[in-house]
Amino acid sequence: MFLKYKPFYKDNFRLAYPVVISQLGHTLVGLSDSIIIGHTGEVPLAAVSLGNSIFTIFMVTGLGVSYGLTPLIAQENGRGNRSYCGCLLSQSLLINITVGLLLCAVIVTGSHYIPLLDQPTAVATQAKPFLQFLGFSFFPLMIYQSFKQFAEGLGFTRQAMNISIIGNVINILLGITLVFGLFGLPRMGVIGVGIATLTDRVLMAAAMGWYVLRAPRFKPYLQEFHFRDVSQATIQKILGIGAPVALQYLFEVSAFSGAVVMVGWIGAREQAAHQIAISLATMTYMMASGVSAAAGIKSGNFFGARQFRELRLSAIASYHMVLVLMGTAALVFMLGNHLLPLMYIKEPEVILIASHLLIIAAFFQLFDGTQVVGLGILRGMGDVKVPTIITLLAYWGLGLPVGYLLGIHLNFGIQGIWWGLLLGLLTASVLLFIRFQVKTRKHIVLPETVISN
Repeated sequence: MFLKYKPFYKDNFRLAYPVVISQLGHTLVGLSDSIIIGHTGEVPLAAVSLGNSIFTIFMVTGLGVSYGLTPLIAQENGRGNRSYCGCLLSQSLLINITVGLLLCAVIVTGSHYIPLLDQPTAVATQAKPFLQFLGFSFFPLMIYQSFKQFAEGLGFTRQAMNISIIGNVINILLGITLVFGLFGLPRMGVIGVGIATLTDRVLMAAAMGWYVLRAPRFKPYLQEFHFRDVSQATIQKILGIGAPVALQYLFEVSAFSGAVVMVGWIGAREQAAHQIAISLATMTYMMASGVSAAAGIKSGNFFGARQFRELRLSAIASYHMVLVLMGTAALVFMLGNHLLPLMYIKEPEVILIASHLLIIAAFFQLFDGTQVVGLGILRGMGDVKVPTIITLLAYWGLGLPVGYLLGIHLNFGIQGIWWGLLLGLLTASVLLFIRFQVKTRKHIVLPETVISN
């Protein structure tokens, strides 16, 4: 019964695995920062947790805006309209540069108001300079995203993967050197991982831009790449997809970041445990978002070429792939819930709390994977408004309020907060799958049902 999906498994995997690895690059920066700083104590780890949680709200907003380019590139490439892709890239760069500068200013300025979040004083003090360095890294990150999304929209995904791998190696080596003061340098602690992250993102932006602008394979697509004028129609087209996608990511990630603040009301130990569990869950989420990005590219290609049967088969194959991926992650979390936290910290109390959270994280892996793939498929078809409403209702209308009710009001603590987040993911997953069914069956009706296939 899976034979008809076999060619789509192969094509989607070939496109997805470099995207999965490059998407992991964003998460591995925060993950490596947490692992490195975790060996200096629970307060620095909690500070990195708080700084990363605040920064992630802005980061996913910027990433969402940049993702508006990819389905448009995929659709135009599917139509054979190569020259217009260069115009899309130049206008996307203008958008991302503007967004990068504005949000960089907001992050750096907002870092001064961390004490207003009612966090432990020692945590807030160390989180402030760390968040400032993350803020400065936001601008090169948006430059990198512009070229990355352009290349991936055309199906060239390996170079971003290679750059991401090299960038993360640099981040880890530089982070260890600065945090612990190797080679005669002073011990910088939390500030050291901030400097390493900024350096990493500057180098990645330069490398990705050089690759796209110099590689011969992109020349046919860059004929209209220039900054002689601003195309309002093209900018509106990009933002027509990018802005709702940014809101989709914002609603989900801000709910998880809101959870960090609530966990901080409980204590620094719980906040450190939350960072351990959420960084691992975020890593698997970014792997799923790589499958989602590939699904969006393929659905954009098929949608642009009006090959609706192939679109649906490819989309279902992506659902199958993410279920296998996240099912494996769930098993790893369940079987390794006491071992995985040891990568970060040695304090038994923190490890015990984190081990309980990883069991909850195991439960929501499948829902997290299917909801992000559903978003990617619908995005490739240009359907972004209704999915945005779904994410708002799921996370802010249901997940976070239930988490507050269980965790804070009813005194179930950090686990109550996480069960609320699980409910939000479940709701989003189901509603987005229904939306996928409705949208694709408008174009073609297959006799088989999706899950049984």
